[in-house]
Order: sequence, then structure tokens, then C-alpha cells
Amino acid sequence: MKHTWALTKIRVRMALRSRAFIFFSMVMPLGFLFGYNVIFGRGEPEAVPFLLGAVLALTVMGSFWGLSMQLVQYREAGVLRRFRIAPVDAGALLGSSILSNYVLVLPTVAIEFLISRWIFGMRDWGNVEQVFAMVSIGAATFSSFGLIVASVTNTMQETQVINNVIWSVFLFLSGATIPLGVLPIWVQRVSLFLPATYLVGGLQQAMLRRSTWTEIGGDVIALGVGLGVAFGVSRALFRWEPESRISGKSKAWILAAMVPFLLLGVWENTYGSRLVHLRENFHSLEKGDAGQSPDATK
Repeated sequence: MKHTWALTKIRVRMALRSRAFIFFSMVMPLGFLFGYNVIFGRGEPEAVPFLLGAVLALTVMGSFWGLSMQLVQYREAGVLRRFRIAPVDAGALLGSSILSNYVLVLPTVAIEFLISRWIFGMRDWGNVEQVFAMVSIGAATFSSFGLIVASVTNTMQETQVINNVIWSVFLFLSGATIPLGVLPIWVQRVSLFLPATYLVGGLQQAMLRRSTWTEIGGDVIALGVGLGVAFGVSRALFRWEPESRISGKSKAWILAAMVPFLLLGVWENTYGSRLVHLRENFHSLEKGDAGQSPDATK
């Protein structure tokens, strides 16, 4: 644990020197916040909580992109080789990656809340405890997904291609950019197999005060199981040296990280009511009562 914390402090300082990390983890989410409120919110304070939920999800998911590129860059430059000489095991290094990313995500989240309140007139802070829980588990989970990408890719170019594909799926099929309520029903059903959908939905529910701890617990558990599996896979596949290669058979383990969400997607499509809640949240935005608690609308 001592090694992990020491590495975390080093990784924070190194991340702040990375332009890619700062852009995807800090600058881009703030750009989405202003864009969403100008284009979709149209100056209506009631719409801000719903939109902020999506922006918070984008902020958390941005760690997936920045962290994977950062680790590949370090491996190509021989930085990881120096960590190995320390000596430091893969678990401590990967754990420090998750912790350092979490430390850097929290200030951005705080700034987004303040901008939403002071500039866009948000009247309610939402359920802060639930938001904090979703941001915490979401940041760790998507960081772990980024670690898997960093473990299997060999160059920055390859990392960017894979990131673009995964990021596009997360971005456009989870409700983070286009509300699921306006998408075809088959797209809505496919979205239930994506971890990003549970992050976006959970954060919007928390911001709108439309979920109990029991309801949001399903999102937390789903992301938590995904975190455990993804971290285990990334640790098993992690490489210190750029010359090292992973066999095709070993890469098959990558699919294990998606198993919890595939099972959850099957259950939700068959028995769940998540799509109903997501549609209700979107319709509340259209009616202008977003951001109010259920009691406030009675």
C-alpha cells in the first residue's frame, strides 16, 4: 500500500504534464457542459441537473481515454521500465493509476457543479451522496477499462484507434450525448449491455433525485463487479517492456471484463425496468420538471 500511495503522488504530477490527459479529463468535459446547456438546456435551470448527469458521466469516462494513452506513452518512452527496477509490482502501479486518476477527476466534478449552480442557475445539488458514490465507482471502473487497452496495445497509434472505437460506442449509445429516449428502441435495448449506460443513468437519477439507494445500488454493484474483473485482467496482461507481446489466446481474457454487463443486459432486457426510468428522465426534461424531486412535483 505504501508503494501504491507513493506512486499515486508521482502519477498525479506526471499526469498534470500530459496534454492529452488534461484535455480528455478536464477541458473536454467542461466544453460539453457549456455546449449541452446552451444547445439543449436553452437557459432553462430546470434542465441543468439532467444535463449535468450526462456531463459527469463523460468526465468519469474521459479517464478511460487519457489513462490508456498515458500508460502506452510511458511504456514506449521506457518510463515503466524504471518503475519496475524500483522494484514495484504490476498491482501497485495499476492501483496507483486508478487512484491518481480519481484524485484528478474530483476537482473537475466540483468545478462542473459550481459552474452549473453559478452560471446556469441550477437550483438543486441533487443527491450528493449518490453522485459521489457513482463518480467514485465509475472513475475506478473506467480507469480499469483504460488499463486493459494499455495492456494489449503496442503503439500510441494503435491505442488511439481502439480508443476511438470504444469511446464512440460509449459516447453515442449510452445516453451521454444523445438521450436514449429519442433513439430507436433497438438501440435502447443494445445500450443495456454497455457499462456506460449504467453510469449515465445512475448519475442522472441521482441528480434528479429519482432513485433510492436500493435502486442506484444496482448500478454501483454492476460497475463494481466490472471494476474487479477489469483490474484482474489488466494486471494479468500488463507489460513493462515495449518489446513484450501478448498472445492471441491471452487477449481472449479481455472479453471477461464485459461478462457482468452482458449478463446484466440480458436480465434488464427481459425483466428490468431501467429503460422506463431512462425515458421518464428524458420526458421530465421535455416537460420542464427536471431537477425536481418526485415530492416537489406532486
